[in-house]
Amino acid sequence: MNIIMGIDPGANTGIAIYQAGKLAELQTVEPHQLVEVIETVMPGRVVFEDSRLISPTWKRGVSNAAQLKIARDVGQIDAWCRLIVATCARLGIPAHGISPKHKGAKLDARQFTALTGWAGRSNEHSRDAACVAWQFRGARA
Repeated sequence: MNIIMGIDPGANTGIAIYQAGKLAELQTVEPHQLVEVIETVMPGRVVFEDSRLISPTWKRGVSNAAQLKIARDVGQIDAWCRLIVATCARLGIPAHGISPKHKGAKLDARQFTALTGWAGRSNEHSRDAACVAWQFRGARA
């Protein structure tokens, strides 16, 4: 069965599993569980939100301390993106990132259900993972 995995890396990492083009599972895991999840599912393709594909943006009027926190957070996510790519390469799984700008706007639960038909529980991280992989859900590995 063709499985496409969507990943929204972060402190709360969203995971979405599409089987035969349909959303089959949503979960949220800690970043250290990423490798285990990929190895367990062995999807045909992994699509992840890749923070490295956009240039950093700084808000005017933000303190130096706030800018440093943003930089650290983005650096952590960049490292998780590298971990996803390395894990998939080791396992022979095609993987590619999608820019956060190209993923689309965040969806609330009602909007998400209308788009995907998913009636189960979700949170912003699992919904983002599903949206990252949405356009690839019917792709062959």
